[in-house]
Formats: sequence, C-alpha cells, structure tokens
Amino acid sequence: MTEEKKAKGEQAGEGTETQHLTPQSTVPDAGATEEHHDRFKDATDNLKETTEKLWEGTRHAWSTATFKAVQYKQLVQKKIDLAALHKKISAAHHDLGKLIDDLREEGKKNILNLSEVRALMEKLDGYKEAAASLEEEIEKVRIATPTADTPAAEEKQD
Repeated sequence: MTEEKKAKGEQAGEGTETQHLTPQSTVPDAGATEEHHDRFKDATDNLKETTEKLWEGTRHAWSTATFKAVQYKQLVQKKIDLAALHKKISAAHHDLGKLIDDLREEGKKNILNLSEVRALMEKLDGYKEAAASLEEEIEKVRIATPTADTPAAEEKQD
C-alpha cells in the first residue's frame, strides 16, 4: 500500500524532492544565500529610494505651502496698514479743508503760508510717502519667490 501512495505522490509531483534530501542538502549553499542577500538588498534600496522621493515631495509641498501662507499673511497685514493710512490721509484732508475754510472765513490772507496749514500739509505728505512705500512693499511681496535657503527653491534649481 505504501508503494501505491508513493506512486500516486510521484505522479502528482509530491514527495519527489523529499526523497533526495539529506541532512547536508537542507543547508542552503553559498550561492543561494548570496542571491537571496542581493535580492533583499535590491528590495531595500528600492524601498529607500521610493521613501526618499516621497519625503522630498512632501517636503517640497510643505515648504511651498508655508511660503505661500507667510506671503499671504504679509500681504494681508500690509493691506491692512495701507487701509489705515488711507483713512488717516482722508482725515488729514478733512482737517486741512476745514482749517482752510475756517481761516478764510476769519479773513486771513496767505492761508497756505500759515504754520498750522503747513504742519497739516507736512503731516499729509508723510502719510502719502508711507502709503507709497507700503504699496511698493506689497508689490515686492506679491512677486516674491522662495529664496535659495528654502527647500522649495533648492528643488526648483535642480
């Protein structure tokens, strides 16, 4: 009966390898170990390369997002400052117009040469210069790109 099972197992391809195994043949030879090691090393290198690419992509996306967020924050703050300056300019225009009208009603001559009027005009000029400066800064921030020390710029150069 064992011969029948043995014959059926050989026909099915079972057991043929186990018949020829000896204690020495169960130990893998050096060539197989080296081949296994090379395949493992290749797989590890491939995984490492893929992980590095993924990390670089993530780092680039993070760097770009944070740069854009900081840029947006700066733009918003400068626009808020500019709006406040425009309100001050409007208020100074109002004060200057009221002062000139009051002085004209009093019958004063050379209204534009009076110290009060000159002081308000100088104040107004200062506001206008500050507004022009802020508008230039806003434009610089708007067109800014990541600098060389940020990771996004380093990858752009590659």
